[in-house]
Amino acid sequence: MKKPSSKIREEIARLQDQLKQAETREAERIGRIALKAGLGEIEIEEATLQGAFEEIAGRFRKGKGQATGKRNAGDGRTDGETTAKVATGAAAGSGSEA
Repeated sequence: MKKPSSKIREEIARLQDQLKQAETREAERIGRIALKAGLGEIEIEEATLQGAFEEIAGRFRKGKGQATGKRNAGDGRTDGETTAKVATGAAAGSGSEA
């Protein structure tokens, strides 16, 4: 027996709510990590920051980064993590900003 469209709409609405909750949890987690790393104190264009996050995500998807969470001896980086330089000041402002 097929589901009536009203039941399908209810299920879609329930799944959309679950998706919103999951995205909120993920955003809060990433936000906490970014703040701990000091990104809240850096003036940086959103597009530049998103590009840096995409680069990091790509590195981990390809298996080049290690998601062990272990800290290196006193330098505040996790294993396999390299120091990324982020452009600030005039260089960061040159781009799509008008």
